[in-house]
Amino acid sequence: MIGKKNKKDKNNNENNTEKIKKEKVGLINRFKNFLKKLFHRFDNSGPGVFIKELCEWVYKNIEKSIRFELMVVFAICFVLSFFFYGFANNMLAKNRTITNIEYDIGSIQSTANNIARDLSNNESVDGLSDKATIESYLENYNYSKAKIYITDLDGKILYKVNGDFQEKLDIYAVIDKSNTATNEGDEKVFLYPVNLGGDRAYLIYYETPTPYISNEYYVDENSFLALVLSVILFISIFIIITNRKMKYIEEIASGVRIISSGDLSYRVEEKGKDEIKNLAENINNMASEIQIRIEAERRSEQTKSELITNVSHDLRTPLTSVMGYIGLIKDGKYENEEMMKEYLNISFNKATQLKELIEDLFEYNKLNSRGISLEKTNVNIVEFLSQVIEEYIPVFEESELEVVTRFVDEKSIVEIDAGKMVRVFENLFSNAIKYSFKPGRVVVSAYENNGYANIVIKNNGENIPKEKVERLFDRFYRVDEARNSNTKGSGLGLAISKNIVELHGGKIWAECVENEVSFFIKLKTVK
Repeated sequence: MIGKKNKKDKNNNENNTEKIKKEKVGLINRFKNFLKKLFHRFDNSGPGVFIKELCEWVYKNIEKSIRFELMVVFAICFVLSFFFYGFANNMLAKNRTITNIEYDIGSIQSTANNIARDLSNNESVDGLSDKATIESYLENYNYSKAKIYITDLDGKILYKVNGDFQEKLDIYAVIDKSNTATNEGDEKVFLYPVNLGGDRAYLIYYETPTPYISNEYYVDENSFLALVLSVILFISIFIIITNRKMKYIEEIASGVRIISSGDLSYRVEEKGKDEIKNLAENINNMASEIQIRIEAERRSEQTKSELITNVSHDLRTPLTSVMGYIGLIKDGKYENEEMMKEYLNISFNKATQLKELIEDLFEYNKLNSRGISLEKTNVNIVEFLSQVIEEYIPVFEESELEVVTRFVDEKSIVEIDAGKMVRVFENLFSNAIKYSFKPGRVVVSAYENNGYANIVIKNNGENIPKEKVERLFDRFYRVDEARNSNTKGSGLGLAISKNIVELHGGKIWAECVENEVSFFIKLKTVK
């Protein structure tokens, strides 16, 4: 039975605990809901909306302007420091008490003055001889500590209260004592002339002042220490709030040092939306521009070096041949006139090759320097291609090549310099003739797509690796120097073609799939 009771008690305790937990959770949830409703009502109220909009405006301006951010930070630091100063001043202030021993000299003088005035103004007094009236008045002061004398003008004591056993006072001595400064605790004497019913007399009043203790309370403020603490708080809050910006400025400064040391690839991280972010962006742009210019200068120097090397090589070979054959003729080292003519023909061909190389080099430099102006006209690209192909038919046939045309859009109009563009297609056709398998065919296609005229020239030849295809338009580049050492041409044809197409705002590129080599030209059409 006891075991059952214990189990029941345990179950009851567990149930009670669960109920209490549920009640607590319910109370917490109700409190949360109440707070949500309260804040929701405040947000939707006039002041709530105004505060919300003000906070958003401040936040946006802080993001955009470092000047505004510093103003807000300064204001926050000032307000917090101001309130802290008041709090610290109160906390550091101490209540002080000064205990003084004072004497009621003023009340003694006031009493003496009142007695003299009352006696002088008392109309019931009938002269100095009115003993009853005067003594009756003086009886009021019998129980005081004061000594009161009424004397005539010679100092003879006529009436007294608590006085000594003497009959006369030295008036001059009394006057002198009343005018002499004494210690606060010494007996004080006051002398007043009085008029008693027409009789003139003196009221002499002696009394020793009663000491009493007075406490003076004041607050001892430590304003200087509170001010120092407020300044320290101001500086601390300012440093804490601006610490992130200061670190970012240090990062920018460090980045500038790295860039200035020569690492132009380094970039400063761009954070935020304010002037400091703009500064970082400008530094990165500056580094990029410097890097691009330096790389361009390096490429230019490399280009000049390669150009000199290539030109020297391509000029030296035919020039050596010309000089060799002319030397043979000059020295008479030929067997007959036919051999001499052969030497002359070879020299003439090599000289012609030199002339073509120099002309191509001149044209390439002119195109590459962008110092050439185009005389553009609207041209039907299909008709233009047909005319160029027609002129090249004899050359193709001589090289055992068949030309196949596939023109889809025969009304594509492009704005080109016809004279310059003829050179492009002549170079491409010459390239196809030189490197095509013989016999074979060259396919020329033209179609329009998305506002651009696309021209494709395909021929079958030896496979060109991708890395070499990408260099086909480099000046003096040949896919296989050994195989092409005797091939006619300056090595500038494709480079010149690329410059001409790019001057027209177009694109030119090459692709090679197995043994099929394709050249693509893309030019914007005119509506």
